Amino acid sequence: MKFDKNLNKIEKEDKKTNQDNKNPDSKPIAKRRLFAPKKNNDVVISVVIPLLNEEESIPELALQLEKELNDMSKGRWEVIFIDDGSTDSSWDYIKQLNQRNHRFRAVRFRRNYGKSAALSVGFSLAKGKLVATMDADLQDDPGELKNLAAKIKEGFDLVTGWKKVRRDPISKTLPSKFFNYVTSVTSGIRLHDFNCGLKMYRSEVVKSLQVYGEMHRYLPALAHWDGFRVAEIPVKHHARRYGKSKFGLSRFLKGFLDLLTVLFTTRYFKRPMHFFGFFGSIFMIVGFVINAYLTVEWAFGRTFLSNRPLTLFGVALIIVGVQLFSTGLIGELIIKNNYEKIKNYSVKEYL
Repeated sequence: MKFDKNLNKIEKEDKKTNQDNKNPDSKPIAKRRLFAPKKNNDVVISVVIPLLNEEESIPELALQLEKELNDMSKGRWEVIFIDDGSTDSSWDYIKQLNQRNHRFRAVRFRRNYGKSAALSVGFSLAKGKLVATMDADLQDDPGELKNLAAKIKEGFDLVTGWKKVRRDPISKTLPSKFFNYVTSVTSGIRLHDFNCGLKMYRSEVVKSLQVYGEMHRYLPALAHWDGFRVAEIPVKHHARRYGKSKFGLSRFLKGFLDLLTVLFTTRYFKRPMHFFGFFGSIFMIVGFVINAYLTVEWAFGRTFLSNRPLTLFGVALIIVGVQLFSTGLIGELIIKNNYEKIKNYSVKEYL
């Protein structure tokens, strides 16, 4: 099988770097059988990896992760693969990895639900004090995990990677730059790369985030709005070696729509009048000014209101403004009536 050939290759590479056979962690990966720590608090770092049809990448990625995580946490780690409905042999590969090393855990979806769903399940299962995410296509470098952890130790709650030198075609890089710029301006947090798969969180961050739809693109913004400290560091990015990207052009439209959802469900969820009232007031003021000007013109006999399309435009602005203002007011009444049900604040600590 192709998997067995990959394991043989990995075993040869592993033998070169591990000579001390007295240490159980120095045995080749193909012969190793380790068991995950029994206590949740024994896990220092969890790595959550969503994947879809990445059979060629999994063995090599597992080897790289094992070496890096053993160096970082001395065996106190876990890797959680989330198979998002793969139709190739990815699950078979993961099962064989799990048989050799029980620190490699996995969840298999019956069908493709998307990256946000995969991350949500992975976050709920993660036991580590630190939780990292990365893609399974070997474009993210596991060697960057220690750099993310070092930044976390500086006092940050979430550290996201920045693919400063990106090994992707311009059809992906150019729209991505526009997306990141718009998201930075809209969200109020300045980052170069919101959608980088390589991130690290403190455990309390992932347990508080609600990830659904395409919200994985906005996790730094969601964490920032919840009061967590967010940082960004440059990370290595490799060209894709196997297969092809699973995301098409539709991701940009979905991402924009989800950005609007994020704004409404976070920034304005508990204060709808700030959004609807603001735009409603502007529309009403502009419409009033237009109609006041036309009324003066009519009073001095300089124009007939029925002949001026601007009259209808001014009236339409006032009507739309009143409707928006009313929507904001109704939203405020609903919020006030259900205040105790929706009250949900991010508390850092208690004394």
